[in-house]
Amino acid sequence: MASLLNPYISFKDNAREAMEFYRDVFGGNLEVNTFGEYGQPDSPDADKIMHARLETDSGFTLMGADTPQGMEHHPGDNIAVSVTGDDADELRGYWTKLAEGGQVSVPLEKQMWGDEFGMCTDRFGINWMVNIAGSSA
Repeated sequence: MASLLNPYISFKDNAREAMEFYRDVFGGNLEVNTFGEYGQPDSPDADKIMHARLETDSGFTLMGADTPQGMEHHPGDNIAVSVTGDDADELRGYWTKLAEGGQVSVPLEKQMWGDEFGMCTDRFGINWMVNIAGSSA
């Protein structure tokens, strides 16, 4: 297996909702396991997500988990997820869904380097960058 680079996002008690949201945005197969399933059935965190993995039809991999009790959680201040490609319709669709209910910091529009680019923070506090490759002409 080749090495993979993908984001792993920590959430505070809403990993299942967030990962299901991302599945709705990108499509694909979502696998979810709780702390209880991994040997902590009596823990206060038993029903929280210990590990979730989303594999999309476009080849994206996104992982996430709930932050267990006793650990600090700082949403969005140390991660940005970049989605880039040349399928403008697909990427604009992702952008629209990610920005809905969130905050746009850079509108998705043509930039000085020739690509369309935008930045937003989704409704879960995660920062996203969407880049649509411009024409090579």
